[in-house]
Amino acid sequence: MNNLSEPPELLPANRQIARAAGLVTAAFVLSNIAGLIRQILVANAFGTSAPMEAFNAANRISETLFNLVAGGALGSAFIPTFTSLLAREKRAQAWKLASSIFNLILIILTVLAGLAAVFAPQVIRYVIAPGFAADPAKEALAISLTRLMLPSAVLFGLSGLVMGILNSHQKFFIPALTPAMYQLGMIFGVTVLSPSLGIYGLAWGVLIGAAFHLLLQLPLLFKQQAVYTPSLGLRLAEVREVARLMGPRLLGVAVVQLNFWINVRLASQQPEGSVTAIQFAFALMLMPQAAIAQSIATAALPTLSTQVAQKRLEDMRGSLAASLRGILLLSIPASIGLMVLRHPIVELLYQRGEFTSYSTRLVSWALLWYAAGLVGHAMVEILARAFYALHDTRTPVLVGIAAMSLNVVFSYAFSSLFSLLDWLPHGGLALANSLATALEMTGLLLIMRKRLTGINGKSIKAALLTALVSGAAMTVAIVAWSAITTDLPNWFLTLGGILVGLLVYSAGLWAFKNRELMMAVQAVRSRIIKN
Repeated sequence: MNNLSEPPELLPANRQIARAAGLVTAAFVLSNIAGLIRQILVANAFGTSAPMEAFNAANRISETLFNLVAGGALGSAFIPTFTSLLAREKRAQAWKLASSIFNLILIILTVLAGLAAVFAPQVIRYVIAPGFAADPAKEALAISLTRLMLPSAVLFGLSGLVMGILNSHQKFFIPALTPAMYQLGMIFGVTVLSPSLGIYGLAWGVLIGAAFHLLLQLPLLFKQQAVYTPSLGLRLAEVREVARLMGPRLLGVAVVQLNFWINVRLASQQPEGSVTAIQFAFALMLMPQAAIAQSIATAALPTLSTQVAQKRLEDMRGSLAASLRGILLLSIPASIGLMVLRHPIVELLYQRGEFTSYSTRLVSWALLWYAAGLVGHAMVEILARAFYALHDTRTPVLVGIAAMSLNVVFSYAFSSLFSLLDWLPHGGLALANSLATALEMTGLLLIMRKRLTGINGKSIKAALLTALVSGAAMTVAIVAWSAITTDLPNWFLTLGGILVGLLVYSAGLWAFKNRELMMAVQAVRSRIIKN
């Protein structure tokens, strides 16, 4: 079915994206393994207890500051501008831009973190976790943890800028390893510090991990012959361009963070453990999303930005279509696998120590509804990057605001509906997120198709049909496997189900003669022959 061939002029760019995505994927896999180990250790130590609830609410505040000032908003605005200067061989201007943004991030995040520390009691009680007011000890703990972890926002902000600089230089592997460094810091906190400090040990682990996140990248940054200028650069045209591009995206990030805050707010008023359950389930969904979508999107953005800078929109269209096909072929089976095997996966990973069978029930219920949105999350990741490459942050932001505004409505509606149905209400929060993200994906896809006068739709539809048919066969196989292994150990059921699903899905792609699978097999054969 997928017998279309790429134009010869597109092969170098697509291969560059594929090679970079492969490196980033490998790094993300390592980071996900570290993150999984961290989650297992944290679950074993704290389960879905009150201290864990307080930690998750407190950590949301520092994460919000980072994401607002120096998260995706900065990357989407900084990388295209910085890359454009490098492509035009204006290195001096590029480093002046980087220095100015570094200084601005440091000042803004330090001030905001200070204000958040002062007003932490009001933020916890009236904004993010009003449900904690029923338990004064939990509320006081959340306030204390908030103040302890706020400096991590500054460290992450600076590290995020360094990551953007390195990505612009086509350096992906080390920056992609930084999440693993963060996870190692938290692992140190929960294993070494928590036995004596309790949940505060995990909070100190957040600070240590944030420092590791930045320090790992500095040696590679210095190799790029970075030149630092102690200036805010407010008069530089490039700084104003970053601010212009960042403004709409910042609004979009704010709306996304508002949704996270509303989820925590609503979950804090639901059965204890709900706040932690949605955190654990969302993190599980993000593991394949990071390995699949973030790796491809991170690798594609500099290439797409360069194609736009050189006015090669036809090449960009082909590169984007190739990226979308790859994401569909990988995210659909991941979504199905998480949904069908959700309970045995959560039980296998977490159910020990303080993480009880009730905790497994809470997390697996939320995972069912979050996993349904995995494809949407993955597709939005690359579609948004394509708009950023076109120096258009306004369109994805407007679409995102509309979708996330619906998410707020859905969150209240579905959690109430689930309660009426006598279902655990936090599942409604997960469903709201998945539905809103699917609508966001649809809007971005339609607008991008119009913007580029097509995005090789036939090849994308062919990949989608192949993935859906193969995924249906995979679902039947996993359900059958689960039925015949019910009385066997859970590890055997889970790992066997994953293997069966992978084999059946791959066989489906092979039967359809899927282009991407054939290219991957050919690449492996070529590597073996060379060695």
